[in-house]
Amino acid sequence: MKIAVLPGDGIGTEIVAEAVKVLNTLDLKFEMETALVGGAAFDAYGHPLPEATLKLAMDSDAVLFGAVGDWKYDKLDRPLRPEQAILGLRKNMGLFANFRPAICYEQLVGASSLKPELISGLDILIIRELTGDIYFGQPRGRRIATDGHFPGAEEAFDTMRYSKPEIERIAHVAFQAARKRKAAGTEGRVTSVDKANVLETFQFWKDVVTEVGKEYPDIALDHMYVDNAAMQLVKEPKRFDVVVTGNMFGDILSDEASMLTGSIGMLPSASLNTKNQGLYEPSHGSAPDIAGKGVANPLATILSAAMMLRFSLNQPEAAQRIEAAVQKVLAQGLRTGDIWSEGTTKVGTAQMGDAVVKALA
Repeated sequence: MKIAVLPGDGIGTEIVAEAVKVLNTLDLKFEMETALVGGAAFDAYGHPLPEATLKLAMDSDAVLFGAVGDWKYDKLDRPLRPEQAILGLRKNMGLFANFRPAICYEQLVGASSLKPELISGLDILIIRELTGDIYFGQPRGRRIATDGHFPGAEEAFDTMRYSKPEIERIAHVAFQAARKRKAAGTEGRVTSVDKANVLETFQFWKDVVTEVGKEYPDIALDHMYVDNAAMQLVKEPKRFDVVVTGNMFGDILSDEASMLTGSIGMLPSASLNTKNQGLYEPSHGSAPDIAGKGVANPLATILSAAMMLRFSLNQPEAAQRIEAAVQKVLAQGLRTGDIWSEGTTKVGTAQMGDAVVKALA
């Protein structure tokens, strides 16, 4: 089992170190190789995704990723910014399906900003299409406009696009995930989120998802406009089971859903290709404002490592052990600052990792 370890920037190095510590506690044989990515790679090699890093990722069974980005790189040309590394990995590895589970652990009900009755028992799976939409659409760029209301003004543009095979592929992933969840006791429902009332791209999305849904008569399907979905996530979040949507809407809604769980520091993610080769990362960013202070929450990264064991490395029992250890640590009242409340014990990044290791034993 070969794992490419790409810590990245900011708190990425700290949280990935804790996930690696947890993986090394398991009685499994891993080959782990670390490489630079993002701003750290730009500083060393002049590019956020060097060829050697990309090759390592492509040749590995899975990638354990931290986070990239820092304000000091904001003035770089866009192709050289740290964030381009993650887009490059998604494109080159064909990572089209992003899984972001939003689970509210019973021990963290009080950490959410919503009323306990709204989020107690919450278990949503957001599936985001990851290699299409406006993030990858062509053409894009800037130009001097020669028409419209402001002739001669500078303008910028990005193109939203999806092909039928792209939509069919992610729709099948969503329906199959709902089927597996139904077997485990959930409702068995897919909510497809679009903006079909305004965007032709998402009317097409809605039509294709509806057609694919006919192949899964045991799974309920409903459609929801993205603005309504954003509202319902905070109004009645437990109405959702599996949510499938495009790249941009999925980016926004999954971050919103993360706060239902108490903190984005609790939200893991998996990005998979057709071979189940995957990239696993916390849903949060590099947080340069707290980097190096030892206060970041490593649990999203540790839970991402559990997803890696389950989806790419075929080690579901080990994944369950890690998830159970995280719940045990939370039950013990240990909290990093983002999920701390009165009556619990505040710990740092390394202390939380050590606690998970101890719970595994």
